[in-house]
Amino acid sequence: MDKLDSYAALTDRDEPRRAPLPADKRIGAVFEPVKAPWVRPGVVIHDPAIPVDGLLAEFALRLRERGFNVTGTVQRNNTGGAEMGQGCAERIEFFEVATGRVVEIDRADATFYLRKAMREDADLLVISRFQAFQSASKSVRATIGEGASQGMPVLTSIAGRCVQKWLGALPGHAGSMIAPDLAALWRWWGPDRLYQDLVLGVADDEVRSIACGARWIMVEGPHGSGLAYLPRSPKDLLPRLASLQRQGLRRLADLSRSWDPTEMALGIAAINAHYNRRDLDLRPGNGVQSLPHTPGRVVVIGAFPGLSGILPNSAVIETDPRPGEFPPVAMDTLLPGCGGAVVNSSALVNRSLPRILRLAEAAPLALIGPSTPLTPRLFSYGITVLGGLIVHDPKGLAAAIRAGALPREFTRFGKYNHLKAKG
Repeated sequence: MDKLDSYAALTDRDEPRRAPLPADKRIGAVFEPVKAPWVRPGVVIHDPAIPVDGLLAEFALRLRERGFNVTGTVQRNNTGGAEMGQGCAERIEFFEVATGRVVEIDRADATFYLRKAMREDADLLVISRFQAFQSASKSVRATIGEGASQGMPVLTSIAGRCVQKWLGALPGHAGSMIAPDLAALWRWWGPDRLYQDLVLGVADDEVRSIACGARWIMVEGPHGSGLAYLPRSPKDLLPRLASLQRQGLRRLADLSRSWDPTEMALGIAAINAHYNRRDLDLRPGNGVQSLPHTPGRVVVIGAFPGLSGILPNSAVIETDPRPGEFPPVAMDTLLPGCGGAVVNSSALVNRSLPRILRLAEAAPLALIGPSTPLTPRLFSYGITVLGGLIVHDPKGLAAAIRAGALPREFTRFGKYNHLKAKG
């Protein structure tokens, strides 16, 4: 069965329309110049004999299931010969990733989907053929080049024998060439988006309490409690806690996008209050010993008392390094090609985790500590093991945090458990 057939049962959704401006607003109005849109294209390079449409659809729908705003189309040809590169398709259909509908449209309508994605500020646009993407981007005068890494991601594909068309069409060889597999697509999508991914999975539940100490903050939800390390004094946050507690868990989790360090910590604590549920059935321990063993030195980022006995040949990176340890700047040298990495969950709070994941690409990596969200969502971004705290006595831990308790005391009120990626 065609891989796309399984997507046909998805619910249709009406196309949003803009209301026209009143006549008195149109006449004599002063229009500001509109800058050309920035796009960040990625092209899947594939063998022409192997259909790539199912891969693009699968990736797009996985993102959509997680809550991302994904739009665009994936082409499929209704003839066996054409699918194997033996001729032209008898009929071309397009699968809409946002609605699950299969429609017959012309390639020129890729411009419609690009404009739609721009209007909706989409997280991802899929235009499965490079020729259609090229035509649409020219039509709307999209900017592709320097700075495009911050633009809207657009995913397309091209046969390997036509790759010179891609290289010749984009100025300065802008964009990314992607291998035809899911792992490569996730690497192109990028670890910086893991924060948004985590927030999208948080339910809009009540916040039962917020406990704040000098170094740690805890959020209690209806099903679990979450912790986060405070990178600086929370004195500016304390007067706002009463009003923040009246907001839902999802609203607090959205603070993880803030650039204020204490708001960021509160957002991560709210994320953990959702994912680190008391009823989870997980493996005991923080999971360091389950990190797959590969040749090469293991890089340890952050303080882990007693870890030297488990990983005697490790390279330790600390903010304030002692003799024999390395400063954070050494990550650029030690992480590429390492045998594995163990990362303190504070890296999630101080936003260094995406950089660490990029530098340690393809190496097994464990994220452990009280601030770790125990959710398989993070496995897609290159994390192998997740070790975090499940709180069983939130009232006791709240009192301990307010009194200045250290992480080694947290196990009086909960237990460390871990998740391991399959494979």
